[in-house]
Amino acid sequence: MPQTVSFLKPFIYSPSTTNWSKPKIHGDLVDGNIKIHKRAEVVCFGMLAPRKFWQKRKKVEVFKDAADEADQKKWRKLMNEIDETGSAVSVLRNHRVENQSLPKDLVVGTLVRFKQLKKWNLVSEILEWLWIQHCWDFSEMDFLMLITAYGKQGEFNKTETVLNYMTKKGYPPNVISHTALMEAYGRGGQYNKAEAIFRRMQSSGPEPSALTYQIILKTLVEADKFELAEEIFETLLNNESSPLRPDQKMFHMMIYMFRKARNYGKARKIFALMAERGVQRSTVTYNSLMSIETNYKEVSNIYDEMQRAGVRPDVVSYTLLISAYGKARKEEEALAVFEEMLDARVRPTQKAYNILLHAFAISGMVEQARIVFKSMRRDRCTPDLYSYSTMLLAYVNASDMEGAEKFFRRIKQDGFERNVVTYGTMIKGYAKENNLEKMMAKYEDMRVSSIKANQTVLTTIMDAYGKNKDFDSAIVWFKDMESCGVVPDQKAKNVLLSLAKTTEELTEARQLVGHIDSGANENTGDGFPKSVIDEDEDDDFDYDFAEETLSFQ
Repeated sequence: MPQTVSFLKPFIYSPSTTNWSKPKIHGDLVDGNIKIHKRAEVVCFGMLAPRKFWQKRKKVEVFKDAADEADQKKWRKLMNEIDETGSAVSVLRNHRVENQSLPKDLVVGTLVRFKQLKKWNLVSEILEWLWIQHCWDFSEMDFLMLITAYGKQGEFNKTETVLNYMTKKGYPPNVISHTALMEAYGRGGQYNKAEAIFRRMQSSGPEPSALTYQIILKTLVEADKFELAEEIFETLLNNESSPLRPDQKMFHMMIYMFRKARNYGKARKIFALMAERGVQRSTVTYNSLMSIETNYKEVSNIYDEMQRAGVRPDVVSYTLLISAYGKARKEEEALAVFEEMLDARVRPTQKAYNILLHAFAISGMVEQARIVFKSMRRDRCTPDLYSYSTMLLAYVNASDMEGAEKFFRRIKQDGFERNVVTYGTMIKGYAKENNLEKMMAKYEDMRVSSIKANQTVLTTIMDAYGKNKDFDSAIVWFKDMESCGVVPDQKAKNVLLSLAKTTEELTEARQLVGHIDSGANENTGDGFPKSVIDEDEDDDFDYDFAEETLSFQ
């Protein structure tokens, strides 16, 4: 049945003493803002009301004089053309007056801007063109910028060529060119060569800089060479032999490395070590630590510590806290944090909206999910396929399959290609209703659409047949998994075991899954494993912020 939602008084936003005060989520959370009658009844009226700071304001530009205004507008037109065409050289040629070279300040300004935007492909394209222009004096700095651009793109062959050319022309080797070559190898997947360059710099020069250390640590972490990265970092921590002190970015990379290695204890130690070494902790530092915690209380404690330290939360900070509350089924707290983010004048991202949407969807709170979904477009965060899949999940978890069918059709109407997640969500919904006919109709529709079933879909169907028909039907589906190119995982095996109702069936199931009678499977006390398919799965909607939080150039 569709969910009934009470529309009571609107949210009342209490003024904050700062723009980023702590979310009011302790104690009686819903006082004045949200009123809870039951778990799935949160007042929607006034939820996510638009803020004034979202309104567009026309920028007032100040120019030195008319000539400056003309130059600025001409340059912006040029930049827009490059963005539209994706090629810088063709646009620059068109802007060149006949028999005259381009103004040097225009070219330099364009290069600097693309460097700031980290559009290294355009930087290298412009520099390659300038290299062959007779009117341009291609200097050592130009070569170094070109090598840097190649390095950022992982173009190690081109980097080597330019570096050899510079050597022939008598330019002395320096830390910039060697660091760029090392980075080129790293980004190009040549991790051993990148390490060799670094070791050579250590032994015979040029002396590695802080940037060199940042890049080699990142390269080794990407290559999963955690021990080597830790060894290099440990040498920097040694006050007697260290060539330089490790900086904030190096600490961040080590926290990320230990998170990647699932060594959360060491990640926390690195975080504590920053304070001991006098290295300033930033928003990125706290975000990186929040991203390794799975318990909402721990995430909240880190968030509290960040505010006590006077560090301003950003959209990632808020999103991590919203995600933690959402996964803990504390959707009212998740909403309170989101509202606080808006009050703090932090513009939400598409991912932040998706996570709040998911918090309501997993509890089947359709009306709240619909408000979040509609607010995305209003706030210029266009919903993506994840958003649509999550909204569909809200209908399914509310047992509103009629609404789910309508929204399922809307996904295609709005221009999205339905995938295994959207079909799997519908299959799960009909399985929960024990409607095998409609469940199989969706499965056949998925196959006709040339969408391959995954482990979750096949396990759901197997469980539905086992519960609604007989154990032999479940056995057939379990055996069909391999014919579909899917090797049964542990959950599929546990589900099959849970469907066994007699000793004979349990024996057969154990033979299929490779278990013995003394297997350590959880059971109901009579030798039969309990059902596990009803446990909620959020795997398809698991958002990870580690790379966003810790990436640097």
